[in-house]
Amino acid sequence: MKREQRYTKGLAGVNVPALRSHNAALVLDLLRTAGEAGISRLELAERTGLTPQAVSKITARLRAEGLAAEAGHRASTGGKPRTVLRLVPSAGHAVGVHLDRDELTTLLTDLAGTVVALLRRPVDLGEGAGPVLDAVTEEVRALLTDGAAGGGGPTGAGESPGPALGPGPALGPGSAPGPGPALGPGPGPVLGPASTPAPAPVLGVGVAMPGPLDHHAGVPGRVTGFPSWDGYPVRDELARRLGLPVVLDKDTNAAALGLALRPESPGSFAYVHLGTGLGAGLVLGGAPLRGDRTGAGELGHQTVQLDGPPCGCGGRGCLEVLCLAAVARGELPEAARILGAGAANLVRLLDIDQVLLGGRVVLGAPEVFADGAREVLAGLGLPTPVAVATAPQAVAVGAAWLVLAPIFGQ
Repeated sequence: MKREQRYTKGLAGVNVPALRSHNAALVLDLLRTAGEAGISRLELAERTGLTPQAVSKITARLRAEGLAAEAGHRASTGGKPRTVLRLVPSAGHAVGVHLDRDELTTLLTDLAGTVVALLRRPVDLGEGAGPVLDAVTEEVRALLTDGAAGGGGPTGAGESPGPALGPGPALGPGSAPGPGPALGPGPGPVLGPASTPAPAPVLGVGVAMPGPLDHHAGVPGRVTGFPSWDGYPVRDELARRLGLPVVLDKDTNAAALGLALRPESPGSFAYVHLGTGLGAGLVLGGAPLRGDRTGAGELGHQTVQLDGPPCGCGGRGCLEVLCLAAVARGELPEAARILGAGAANLVRLLDIDQVLLGGRVVLGAPEVFADGAREVLAGLGLPTPVAVATAPQAVAVGAAWLVLAPIFGQ
């Protein structure tokens, strides 16, 4: 079944004058999901349970802040035609960073999550946090400079020289995950003397990387194969360099969040990601499930073969090491069967509505992995549908949603 919109979460992380109440976030989220077609004030009142007067006040504020605009008129059953309102996506932007083990993808999205600029370059997590965060800093600054100059659609993927490295203006103590700049007229935040402001406010930077990590503290744990990252203050260090709020989460959680915010998203699903590693992002009741220690979804380190080959996590016979070994041998149907076994465990444990597969390995042979996972589930009598999340930048876009989602009360 499709996800019903949920309005139970408070706002956090973004200081926007127009969003002084939870009710405003409800209205703004309905404008977002309505798309270009828009939605009338009467429909907003019906969907939120607010009075027409309250909706009129909220939409007036949103229009004054440049977040909403008229989208035409719609026929009424009586009286004058209803004015239809829509979100203004260009009123703000967010940066999404996918920091993978061997590749860095950095993109800029508008408020609707549409990608307007994109950069990609190779990295190596094994070089350590300092050099890798140098690369992230450089790419974000280059992206915002190019985004301000280009103004069109997404830029071509490629390595950007970017402005000279060096720390940006520092945030105050403890402010890395806190309030961002206000939406509204005026330039975005300055990222140092070598940078040019983006055409609209940049609300922050979402960073998604392999787990395990602590989403609340903004630090990675013992990333499989790269133990030197354990405890490094990634979020706070990037916030200091960039002068922007930064949110850090696991790659799978970020992708699941972005997928969950689609209007057609089911209420509960697992996003199973197979790339340089294997993990899952879980969505239950329309909201991502991280766990108190951000440990939920470590699917790749389920033991499925007690005396199996050793895994970089310290265990043996983990789903990840078995699946990646099959990929390395070129045995993709076998890798798909192993992945399907992991998906079946999630279905049995959580009774989810759908399994979504993604990641570069899956996208390289989507039919092989989807058919293989379906076959495993069907053989176990599990009717849960399996599909492929075809967006190639699902993790990076989801990272941008780490910044955008609180604006919409998500």
